[in-house]
Amino acid sequence: MSEIERILDQLKRAYEGNAWHGPSVREVLAGITAAQAHARPLANAHTIWELVQHIAVWEDVGRRRLTGDRAQIAISSPEDWPPPEDTSEAAWEQARASLDRGHQALVEAISRTPESRLDEPIFEGMSTVYVTVHGVIQHDLYHAGQIAMLKKAI
Repeated sequence: MSEIERILDQLKRAYEGNAWHGPSVREVLAGITAAQAHARPLANAHTIWELVQHIAVWEDVGRRRLTGDRAQIAISSPEDWPPPEDTSEAAWEQARASLDRGHQALVEAISRTPESRLDEPIFEGMSTVYVTVHGVIQHDLYHAGQIAMLKKAI
């Protein structure tokens, strides 16, 4: 197995399932309604919906960086944490479908990445390609854990 294949395996486990730690992003989102996703059971915490959109933002940042776009995002900005404008079931399904489409685009971008790039900075002054793609995986898992806790609190 190549290193790119190993990275894709870890990303698949984190996002789709069979992760060592517990539920993946998709597994933890299973069965969550729009009302639950929009609920704020912890006053100073993000909602599940906000976390889903935030995960999508950073998977897209990873993809964009792999394809040559520096993708600078201001941390804690509306671009980093886009609020849902519509909280209907249809909008929730669209948010989840958008997350899946963005995830697939990231998978495809990683698949096209030459293994020789892994130890190179993704951009000058930034982390390596290897650290960047593993950072996206770690980010997914971190927020999957938050979603799991919010789901229990609801």
